[in-house]
Amino acid sequence: MLVRSRAVWWAVGAGFVAATASVVAVLAVADRAPAVDGDFVLDTPGEFAEPIDSIAVAGEQVPDLELVDEAGVAVTLADFRGVPTVVNVWYSTCAPCAREVLDFAVVHGELGDEVQFVGVNPIDDTEAMLAFAAARDVGYTLLRDPDRSWVSEVPVTVYPTTLFVDADGRIVHQTSAIDAAELRQLIAEVF
Repeated sequence: MLVRSRAVWWAVGAGFVAATASVVAVLAVADRAPAVDGDFVLDTPGEFAEPIDSIAVAGEQVPDLELVDEAGVAVTLADFRGVPTVVNVWYSTCAPCAREVLDFAVVHGELGDEVQFVGVNPIDDTEAMLAFAAARDVGYTLLRDPDRSWVSEVPVTVYPTTLFVDADGRIVHQTSAIDAAELRQLIAEVF
């Protein structure tokens, strides 16, 4: 009986030590966890995406890699040199892109004679891109980046991204999601 009772006490003691060690380990890890601050947005229910900033590219030349127009013809942004250009990088299932494209269509209607607008879509096929744009009355040039080489070269790290490109093809400003008032203001400031 004495042997059995010692074995039980050893087992209970070992369990207590293991449980205590586990609690201490959890508390130590929790104490090292980064503090949570900032604004957070659920883009898709159940999926969290922390806001990130774009990689700064102002001052660089816009890449002259080939993009594809709605007819499948190869185009580069060098074809748009000579006039300041607003290049908006978006895709159809991006919620901020959907809101922003509406504003871009309005501002394009107001300033399209002074500034070129180009939409670059690295995600959607041509049909999805055109249907999305038509539902929002987009009347400016839309290009696809089917192999994502252009957005990799820029590099685009957040959607939407807008590049303000001067007449010589140099990126003079960039931003993430903006509304119509901010777009008008930036066009007046940078061009």
